[in-house]
Amino acid sequence: MSLIVATEKLTKTYGPRTVVQDVDLRIPEGCVYGFLGPNGSGKSTTMKMLLSLIRPTSGEAQILGRPMTRETRRELLGSIGSLIESPPGYAHLTGAENMRITQRLLGITDQQVDFAVRTVRMQDQMDKKVREFSLGMKQRLGIAMALARQPKLLILDEPTNGLDPAGIEEIRDLMKRLADGGVTVMVSSHLLGEIDKTATMLGILSQGRMIFQGTREELFSAATPDVLIECNDPIRAQRLFAPHFETSLNNETLRIPGIDDRTTSGVVAACVSEGIGVYGVRRDEQTLEDVFMDLTAGGGL
Repeated sequence: MSLIVATEKLTKTYGPRTVVQDVDLRIPEGCVYGFLGPNGSGKSTTMKMLLSLIRPTSGEAQILGRPMTRETRRELLGSIGSLIESPPGYAHLTGAENMRITQRLLGITDQQVDFAVRTVRMQDQMDKKVREFSLGMKQRLGIAMALARQPKLLILDEPTNGLDPAGIEEIRDLMKRLADGGVTVMVSSHLLGEIDKTATMLGILSQGRMIFQGTREELFSAATPDVLIECNDPIRAQRLFAPHFETSLNNETLRIPGIDDRTTSGVVAACVSEGIGVYGVRRDEQTLEDVFMDLTAGGGL
């Protein structure tokens, strides 16, 4: 599998504070890579290091198979589009005027500008002044500016922040279409529910460290859902296991988090030996957001 982005022990410190530590990114070509983590986990800092906006304290970033250095920066950035923090654009100018400024700065053709505008479906809005745009329209204009050079990699930092549900759906649809068209999209968010519908690969950052990287299926297999035990005396069962596990009760169901299958069989055997009738054992169903919250709250796998 060809990698668009690969980092080795990417680290950024500010004095005694480590913001990103030993991050090894692996972003395959042609995917939507969901870069997830709570606010303050180091996502934006990592993305800025990939774009050479911030110099790493240590470690290395490779983009398109080449190290991002002072010597290669200009050439590599020609293959990268990005939208970091606030959408760009002059509010007193129209969308078309903003795109013409982008065209002159990048030295690109009319055809490239037209392609970018049509990709984000803004062709009917370009005569309006940017100050009249909704937030979703401003985000799409910013993405059009990033797409104008027809990049191989598009980096988006929290692109759905502040958007209403319709705006969020527009950005989701856009990311899917871009990936289908061969653009690798790296998108950060602190809300996994937004990314779940688009990302084909996931990376989760917590307290500056990468705690998971892989597919949705691999994320589920890395987590251990709670065990639910239905029995005829759940109160006595809870007392039996309280010294060993963090248990909770819901009607006649005893919930025990974080135990594997072998431990589960031992719990059932202990219930039976104590004369507690067990008539149901199952794993709790988890959403991807449940897994994400469990991992980030706990600091990792």
